[in-house]
Parts: sequence; structure tokens; C-alpha cells
Amino acid sequence: MSGLLIAAPSSGSGKTTITLGLLRALRNRGVAVAPGKAGPDYIDPAFHTAASGQPCLNYDPWAMRADLLRFNAAEAARDRRPFIVEAMMGLHDASVDGTGSPADLAATLELAVVLVVDCGRMAQSVAALVRGYADHRRDIRIAGVILNKVGSDRHEAMLRGALDRVHMPVLGVVRQESGMKLPERHLGLVQAGEHGGLDDFIEHAATRVVDGCDLDSILALAGEGQRDAPTVTGLKPLGQHISIARDIAFAFCYEHLLLDWRRRGVQISFFRRWPMRRRIRRPMPSIFRVAIRNCTPSSSRMHSCFARAWCVRRPAAFAFLGSVAAI
Repeated sequence: MSGLLIAAPSSGSGKTTITLGLLRALRNRGVAVAPGKAGPDYIDPAFHTAASGQPCLNYDPWAMRADLLRFNAAEAARDRRPFIVEAMMGLHDASVDGTGSPADLAATLELAVVLVVDCGRMAQSVAALVRGYADHRRDIRIAGVILNKVGSDRHEAMLRGALDRVHMPVLGVVRQESGMKLPERHLGLVQAGEHGGLDDFIEHAATRVVDGCDLDSILALAGEGQRDAPTVTGLKPLGQHISIARDIAFAFCYEHLLLDWRRRGVQISFFRRWPMRRRIRRPMPSIFRVAIRNCTPSSSRMHSCFARAWCVRRPAAFAFLGSVAAI
């Protein structure tokens, strides 16, 4: 598999902003990219789709089988599309048993790794940090680094000099700027659908990436997607016509699940049920199942309210997509 994993030593390093800028910069070039997000993240994929104009699939190395990961990657990267996945948390952060890290995903899919390093409070120490990441696992390759939050030309020179001595390519330098930070709340970023100036933000990030990064080298690392995929049997569809709640309350489901059902000839439609003050209508008679997408924790009360309303009218007529996501 040919592709690229954009990772970082820890959360908060700026990898999401860099990824969004990269995806939009390539889109502005006319490059159709296959974006992805490591882990069960329900927020970032919507940002990736907004930046790239392409569906963003999740690749969860803890919950998904290796053959499913490879199949989804191959399907997403069809037509020789560059394959770019954003990691979650730090490169080696995993579950309690040590499995399911972004590094595991890179090893499974044979992805080159670009490390986004927050350099706001370091200089020559960057070399020790990056070398440690490069040497920690022999089954993955750190292909280069993007230096983020760099303060000045002098700061950049110190960082580059240190990395030259450990033979680590610098693929980009992005300067410190308050406008390069997305708003956050308790479980991560504010959702894409609630971000009023999202497109302007992404365009600004793309400008900074174009100005500071070697796009041609990064694109070469992203490669041309795998052409042949293993055969994988997906989850059996819930019905032949499935209506799915999609709005700011019910904001997430695994896109590979819907793509697989569509390939099997299932008709999928969407409806909005926010705010819940409005009267809940019955679904069309032709709808076999109603599926409720995962909702945000702040709307969990809405989730249970909606479920009870449907149960009263049509017992067993709905399903929660989050519970069948990673099979």
C-alpha cells in the first residue's frame, strides 16, 4: 500500500490544521485525494471532507480487522488517488494493552509517516525528539518532518541545523500564528457543521502550507493508491432502504459502512431531526429501517428521546450506527 500518515508526538501539535491545509492545497491544484482519519474519531473526518471535497473514511487499527483496513484504503484510493491519513493523538499512543496506535496503522498499511512537531518551545532538542521517534519502531518509516509554530528565521535555522545532523528531511515549516488554531471544547474540536467560518479558515491554512511546505515531495510520499484489494465481507445491510438521521445532533457514522451498503444496491436517504421541538413524523412506508447516527455527548438526551419516540411507533425499526461501526 502506498500512502502517507500525518502524525505528531502528541495531541495539540497542529496536525489537524496542517492536514486540512494540505488537503485543500492539493484540491486547489486539481488533485483528488483520498483522505482518512485514524481511530474512531467522529469530528475530524467532517473537516477532511470539507477540505478535500472527498469522503473521509476512518481507519481504526484497534477495532477494525487488518483486511478491512486494507480493503477500505484500496477502495478509497481507487483511480490512483494519493492516500493521506491523519493520525490521532501521538504516533505511538494506543489502548491499555498497547495496541491500536497510529504506528500500528502505518505498519499495517505500509504508510510513510510525516511527523508534525510543535517547535514553539524548543530549538536543537527537536533532533533528539525526532530521532527517538525514527528509531523507536523498525517496521515504520519517518519520511520527514513538518516544523510547526516556528517563531522566526533564526529559530528555523536552528531547527534545520539540528535535523540536518540526524539526516532527517524537513518537508515544511509553518510559522507561529494565532489564526492557525481551530476552536475546541471538551472532547476536541467544535464540529465542522458548527464552524461558521470554516472554509475561510481552511483556505488560510492552505495558503500557509503552500508557502511553507514542499508539496511535491509530500505528494510523492502520498503516492498512487493500491490498485488491488482483498475481498472483505462487510456488515449485512439493515434493509433495502435505510433512512439515516443526519444533523448537528446525529453527526457521525462510519462512511465505509454506507459505501459498502450502496455497493450492494441499498438505497440510503437522510433526514434531519434537529431541533427536537418539532413534531416527529413517520418515515415513508418504503423505508425498511431508520438508523440513528452517533450523536455528540452534549446531545445524548436528544439521542434517547429520539429513540423512545421511534420505539413507541415502530418497535425494532431503527438501529444505532455507532454500535456496528467497526465490524
